[in-house]
Amino acid sequence: MIYELRIYRCMPGRLPALLLRFQNHTLRIWEKHGIRQAGFWTTLIGRSSQELTYMLAWDSMAEREKRWAAFLADPEWIAVAAETEKDGPLVGNISNQLLAPAAFSAVK
Repeated sequence: MIYELRIYRCMPGRLPALLLRFQNHTLRIWEKHGIRQAGFWTTLIGRSSQELTYMLAWDSMAEREKRWAAFLADPEWIAVAAETEKDGPLVGNISNQLLAPAAFSAVK
């Protein structure tokens, strides 16, 4: 199992719009492509309260490449992204890490 840790650093004041996009559109489109989320978090205490952190679960790197590419090319996703960013970008920076569980991890 591979876990993908993604942190979206939002443009000032744009976190609520990003959360709505995930809730109302992105998760449904991910489901269509077989993309599995492991969880979503907002920052209570930390560097910035304008961050969304989430994790995705993949069986392999090959699965990740295939499903993520299909999602990014999906016409519905392209339209949603354009519509939700018509007043400017929601995210200023994305950090991304692909993680493998340690042998002793509770999560495998």
